[in-house]
Amino acid sequence: MADALSVIPSAVLRNLADKLYEKRKNAALEVEGIVKQLAAAGDHEKISAVINLLTTEFTYSPQANHRKGGLIGLAAATVGLTSEAAQHLEQIVPPVLNSFSDQDSRVRYYACEALYNIAKVVRGDFIIFFNQIFDALCKLSADSDANVQSAAHLLDRLVKDIVTESDQFSIEEFIPLLRERMNVLNPYVRQFLVGWITVLDSVPDIDMLGFLPDFLDGLFNMLSDSSHEIRQQADSALWEFLQEIKNSPSVDYGRMAEILVQRAASPDEFTRLTAITWINEFVKLGGDQLVPYYADILGAILPCISDKEEKIRVVARETNEELRAIKADPADGFDVGPILSIATRQLSSEWEATRIEALHWISTLLNRHRTEVLHFLNDIFDTLLKALSDPSDEVVLLVLEVHACIAKDLQHFRQLVVFLVHNFRVDNSLLEKRGALIVRRLCVLLDAERVYRELSTILEGEADLDFACTMVQALNLILLTSSELSELRDLLKKSLVNPAGKDLFVSLYASWCHSPMAIISLCLLAQTYHHASAVIQSLVEEDINVKFLVQLDKLIRLLETPIFAYLRLQLLEPGRYTWLLKALYGLLMLLPQQSAAFKILRTRLKTVPSFSFNGEQIKRTSSGNPYSQILHSMPSGSQFSEDGDVNSDVGSSHGGINFASRLQQFEQMQHQHRIHGKAQAQLRSSSTSSSKEVQRPQEQHRPPPSDISRPSSRSSRKAPGQLQL
Repeated sequence: MADALSVIPSAVLRNLADKLYEKRKNAALEVEGIVKQLAAAGDHEKISAVINLLTTEFTYSPQANHRKGGLIGLAAATVGLTSEAAQHLEQIVPPVLNSFSDQDSRVRYYACEALYNIAKVVRGDFIIFFNQIFDALCKLSADSDANVQSAAHLLDRLVKDIVTESDQFSIEEFIPLLRERMNVLNPYVRQFLVGWITVLDSVPDIDMLGFLPDFLDGLFNMLSDSSHEIRQQADSALWEFLQEIKNSPSVDYGRMAEILVQRAASPDEFTRLTAITWINEFVKLGGDQLVPYYADILGAILPCISDKEEKIRVVARETNEELRAIKADPADGFDVGPILSIATRQLSSEWEATRIEALHWISTLLNRHRTEVLHFLNDIFDTLLKALSDPSDEVVLLVLEVHACIAKDLQHFRQLVVFLVHNFRVDNSLLEKRGALIVRRLCVLLDAERVYRELSTILEGEADLDFACTMVQALNLILLTSSELSELRDLLKKSLVNPAGKDLFVSLYASWCHSPMAIISLCLLAQTYHHASAVIQSLVEEDINVKFLVQLDKLIRLLETPIFAYLRLQLLEPGRYTWLLKALYGLLMLLPQQSAAFKILRTRLKTVPSFSFNGEQIKRTSSGNPYSQILHSMPSGSQFSEDGDVNSDVGSSHGGINFASRLQQFEQMQHQHRIHGKAQAQLRSSSTSSSKEVQRPQEQHRPPPSDISRPSSRSSRKAPGQLQL
């Protein structure tokens, strides 16, 4: 310090700390001249002493004017050193950088001015301090003083110029600092950062694209900034990087894919759109690099398919199709499990479009990687079954397609039907609302006969008799009304002449025994009219209840549909189809006379001709009951086993079907239902309170609530695919 005091006059030092700027400026010029002379003489020791004096006595002084003078002095000394300033930068720059955080805004301003002048002199040699300077400028860009901000911007532009022309800049050392600063929320700092990213990316020798994963998330974070200008700058920078990615042969897609997946779920609409656009390009360009990230990408795409913003939905759908079109091989590291897990999880999405696409994915995986998917069947099966209760018909149909694909194997087919029956048992609304839709679609996908045989086998041993009866009635109604089951009905019509039809009839019969009306319907469909009549005759008082009459009402109305046109035409030959008439008259006798069904059936039976055809001879009979006329017209000694066949000896078997055994089977099943019904009635009776027992006689005198044949009210009408049970 003594050397410095001997070199610099005391008056210069005094003026350097003066409160007037002009005096400090003149003193700085004196310092510049002194340093220039010392540099010319090569006396660097004294130069170091001068710099040390300016640092310790001035820039670190508690007096603001001293600090200002010290900063001007250091800049002047650098100017005096000119080309030899580089060897003294370790002394000059740190105290200037330290002044950037000074409490006095004027000191901070002079620090910017000083560093600007220093940078102009040393240019490229300045780069060794770049990280410290960048960090200081980052803070000054958000300075509370407008003059300081202005000075910092001038310095920032100069530093950018120096960096772009320098070959000593180290991007590897800079990126960690940039990554740390990208989390700052201050809008001025964000503008500063985006500006630097853009500038560095424009330098051909600096590979910013290779480090993009380090600051990509920060750029996406800026897309939701409240400032339109910042959003625009961030978007512009991202667009430039995306163009570079398209033209670059080597890109780290994996790390960036993780960031994009997270940003695709951003609450900000613009961020989601940009993220999904990037993902779309990555799917097209990424190739094998993205294989480990397919599941994560799918998890981002599926929710966006149902986004409220149309642009996002369009890009998401396109990306989804692109991703699904890629045929990855498990041998190349493609793991089915995570993708299947994502798709299954999205089945619980509140958005229908997302659930539909998730099912498309499961179906695609089944078709391409069936063996691998079946390894995870236990993980997804319950979710797929729950999806059958989805409010969307389209979702339910797709779920059924997936189930049908799984059920190609016998083991899984059996499992599917068992679980389906279980779901119907525990969820009555599912059977009522979706039963017809589910069963009909499965019959199309998996063969109607196979489905009905399996259902019948399961229901035959069903312990819950009430459910079994309801389920059989539902299946019977589907069988009688669905166009998808027309071939099954045709096969049943040949039960007496076709072994396959007979086998199907016997298979269904076992479970159809749960419902008297289902059995009667099955017999009418199979044209086993004699047996139908026997079943009707076997009914007892307990069997003919309100539920039975409701089902009978439906059957009578179904007899008037095109499905039973063959049966109505057979009534033209009353002599040949005696048992058909007897069965129909039996049903007529079970109906209340005031019901609409009674009137419908009686009207139909009145149209039966009062004559029978016997070869070319037409025998007219007397007026009266057609049934009695037919009996009178039968040849004496002749008996009918089934309509259409006149035999001299009636056996208990016809067409290979043991009807006596079938009737016994039906009666035994109905006996179980009667016992069950009585037990239920006793249980209800025992649980009824004494107050209700008093009210019961009054309730018995009330008129019936409605006629069973009255058309369904608006509240009871069912939508397509629903059953009214």
